[in-house]
Amino acid sequence: MPTYDYICQACEHEFEEFQSMSAKPLRKCPKCGKPKLKRLIGTGAGVIQEGCRSRQQGGFGVERNQERRQERVEVRGQKRQRREDRGEGE
Repeated sequence: MPTYDYICQACEHEFEEFQSMSAKPLRKCPKCGKPKLKRLIGTGAGVIQEGCRSRQQGGFGVERNQERRQERVEVRGQKRQRREDRGEGE
């Protein structure tokens, strides 16, 4: 079962959830309670057996990690823009 990263598009809360691939994505943020969660595939870790050797391999590699970081930056930018539009500032 993979580990999924979630980020709330309302309050920017980030967390991981261990779920089966067939499980429906979570929708309600455990921090703010709003149905604004976005599910990302987590990096997780797996053990690969190669003969008598084994090694740890993390997630989807550098490219996927960069994509996930960019998604988080975009969500934060959207959140910041909404606050500015409402006149709340930082």
